[in-house]
Amino acid sequence: MHIYDLDTPALVIDLDVLERNIADMAAHCKDLGIALRVHTKTHKVPEIAQMQLAAGSQGIVCQKVGEAEVMARAGIRDILIPYNILGTQKLRRLTALAKMAAITVAADSEETVRGLSAQAAADGVTIRVLVEADTGGQRCGVQTPEASRDLGRLVADLPGLELAGMMTFPSNLRGQAFFDSARELWARDGLPCEVLSGGGTGLEAVSKQLGFNEHRSGSYAYEGLTRIQKSADLTPERCALRVIVTVVSVPTAGRVIIDGGQKTFESYPPVPYGLIIEHPEARIHAMSVEHGHVDVSGCNHRFRVGEKLSVIPLHQGKVTNMHDEVAAARNGEVVCVWDVAGRGKVR
Repeated sequence: MHIYDLDTPALVIDLDVLERNIADMAAHCKDLGIALRVHTKTHKVPEIAQMQLAAGSQGIVCQKVGEAEVMARAGIRDILIPYNILGTQKLRRLTALAKMAAITVAADSEETVRGLSAQAAADGVTIRVLVEADTGGQRCGVQTPEASRDLGRLVADLPGLELAGMMTFPSNLRGQAFFDSARELWARDGLPCEVLSGGGTGLEAVSKQLGFNEHRSGSYAYEGLTRIQKSADLTPERCALRVIVTVVSVPTAGRVIIDGGQKTFESYPPVPYGLIIEHPEARIHAMSVEHGHVDVSGCNHRFRVGEKLSVIPLHQGKVTNMHDEVAAARNGEVVCVWDVAGRGKVR
């Protein structure tokens, strides 16, 4: 089946592009001499995670317990959840996961690690813990090297936990002094620091410069216009993910309506909302819930009702989370269809 024969809106991966992106990132990290740990929140597809592992990733990253459950059921056995896990329901699910796979989590507070310890000890499992540091991302993370040491001490002392090291997001050279000091403090206390994990696609070399031994990258697999538009080194040809849509109305010569709206592409603020591969002069300038509004006044092409178009979305991860399945294609022909098994796993 050709991708234009799919019922639309349809999520499609260009396999040649995906495979090239996976191979290029694996080679890049190997050349840098830093371990790659791939983030699966972009694609949420176990089959793609397995491709990344086969290419050299030492394990995977899942942002939520639900995503990790999906990947563990698919047979993946080394999973990092770089998130503070809180609440009895999640903690019980986490310890159940730890009986299936090697599980590492992040933590930045005493409350979090004490909860992890209590549940892990009760259920007879060991959870590896990375102390998360805030080195400029202003998200989660302890605020000082001393706080990282103090939390590391607590993790090392509590039952059911294994202190694995430290992590941050995104990797930033402004964090050099923080980590230099933290490593000295940890070494002075004899705290184990097997893992120093940085993150952010495109920041692999920064992690290496900071002295980290692991880097978490995810969006490189699909890419997307949000990154493509920010770097001259990236082109639309790097974008593996496309949304096939149908022109459902041609109200005027300068405007067409497609059958993909906010529930297909996600209501992402910047415009245009995506790049139409066949007609890059066209501009998706607005979206209703189920309609995409396209300005085609700059195109020489005469659009017709029923015509199929391929759109590279702005943010590939958000679009993926709107769809149940994705068709993998080569040279425009569908090879297989994968379930987006991690879709909607926000808990």
